Amino acid sequence: MARLMPAAFVGHGSPMNALENNRYTDAWSAFGAAVPTPKAILVVSAHWYVNITAVTAMRVPRTIHDFYGFPQSLFDVQYPAPGDPAVAARVVDVVQPSYVGLDEDSWGIDHGTWSVLVHMFPKADVPVVQLSVNAALPFDYHFNLGAQLHALREEGVLILASGNVVHNLRLIDWNSPGQGADWAHRFDDDTRSIMTSDPAQLGRAASHGDYARAVPTPDHFLPLAYIAGLSAAANTPTRTLVDGYEMGSLSMTAYELPAA
Repeated sequence: MARLMPAAFVGHGSPMNALENNRYTDAWSAFGAAVPTPKAILVVSAHWYVNITAVTAMRVPRTIHDFYGFPQSLFDVQYPAPGDPAVAARVVDVVQPSYVGLDEDSWGIDHGTWSVLVHMFPKADVPVVQLSVNAALPFDYHFNLGAQLHALREEGVLILASGNVVHNLRLIDWNSPGQGADWAHRFDDDTRSIMTSDPAQLGRAASHGDYARAVPTPDHFLPLAYIAGLSAAANTPTRTLVDGYEMGSLSMTAYELPAA
């Protein structure tokens, strides 16, 4: 059996991380420098949250600036990585009988992806495809789809999930840089305990007393289900890549699923 590629979940936080250098971006850079050069990168981003499961299949994906109110320098960022229609087709194959549509002209590379990859792979020379997060389907669907993607790790594809374990923009406290509220710590700590011991149990997080505040909408949490599914398929727990909090209600915790 071929040596597995690593996989990771990254708490991407503010899109401004694309322009900044801090301990989170340093950890992303170190991860990218340490892994073997991937055949391609498959990214599950919280920012492609739609009512269908699809994978980008265009040869030249556009850089999407899916935000507003930030400096022009952020809108000027381009991440000109090529796409890979063949890898997109493999995604469709390996998850059968689950349906995944091929998106040849709609989406591209959103900031949940490029704000991280500009640090991990700054040359933008590794093909990138994105997999949407299907908003219409439950946690178990995403977990099981992640497990089905395990075969791609044997084919040289690095799988990256991008979201935030704790992500509540309504409770942002601009006076708390580098800090997390007590409830954010509790939920993030308990999630970390699951991810570093038995990620197959991640579904239990929905019954946590702080879940409603930590996960007011599932878009940023569900990408973690894909890494939990991959971890269960590999029978290997994840390890913490970097952790921390911002503005009280954002967790920056990232996890690495090491290569076997």
